[in-house]
Amino acid sequence: MRIGFGAPVSGAWATPGNLASFTAQAEAAGYASVWTFQRLVVPEGSAMEPVYHSVLDPLVALGYAAAATSRIRLGVAVVNMPYLSPAYLAKQAATVDVLSGGRLDLGLGLGWMPEEFAAAGATMAGRGARTAEYIEVMRRLWAGGVAEFSGEFYTLPAGRMAPEPVQRPGPPILLGGTVPRALERAGRLADGWVTSSRADLSRIGEGVKAVRAAAQHAGRDPAAMRVICRGVVRWGAPVTVPEGGGRRLLSGSFDDIRGDTQWLAEQGVTEVFYDLNWDPLVGSPNADPAGSAARAAEILDGLTPRP
Repeated sequence: MRIGFGAPVSGAWATPGNLASFTAQAEAAGYASVWTFQRLVVPEGSAMEPVYHSVLDPLVALGYAAAATSRIRLGVAVVNMPYLSPAYLAKQAATVDVLSGGRLDLGLGLGWMPEEFAAAGATMAGRGARTAEYIEVMRRLWAGGVAEFSGEFYTLPAGRMAPEPVQRPGPPILLGGTVPRALERAGRLADGWVTSSRADLSRIGEGVKAVRAAAQHAGRDPAAMRVICRGVVRWGAPVTVPEGGGRRLLSGSFDDIRGDTQWLAEQGVTEVFYDLNWDPLVGSPNADPAGSAARAAEILDGLTPRP
């Protein structure tokens, strides 16, 4: 089990100083990775959670984090494919990979908010069907040499993209999603699956089995599939699951959270990253900046991976 940490990209603690210092601290403490996420706009009058109200761009933030670190992996979970052309995202991803010396993990999603699709000039219809072509275009551009593609949704005129990513044949691609079709797609097309902040972690084993079954059916090695869990941590008093479901996973004491992490490993999860952006005392825009940073530092230290 590899343990990562959510980068400070939301709310009061998402400052230039914190982004540099927390990623460097996570690296020094032995965390395997740091992770960002995307929120393009928040519709006026929306009741969305505070975590979404002020969010740094995920790939720009990773480029910034790359300059403050040298070894730790840099992941995004996730950037929504429909908001950009595959060629443009391929260029952005290759740039982060080059600047970081080959440390990018690229998580991709389909998006779900109509207002964001409108703001991006994107189309919601058929976004799942576009995924295979989208990934193929990026991989061809990363491969080097002359790339060309003509599909149902995308056309790539013959040309070259440089510089190429440091990782060969390109940065690992992870797909998000929770519905059966999304899990099948991840197993068939991607290098792994990344869970969402709303995932019911008590049932994650079912998702792991579905992804790996899809990989095997596609003639791929199911054991090679990565399963990355966004660990929405609630440190302190345990959070109770509604309707008598007991303690919510990854809430409570440090020992509780470590025990849950071990249980997730037993379900087939290969990596958990502890994400404090969903903690309202850390990731809310209205949180006290000094207090949010102090709380995040205490949790980073308390959950430091053990040798």
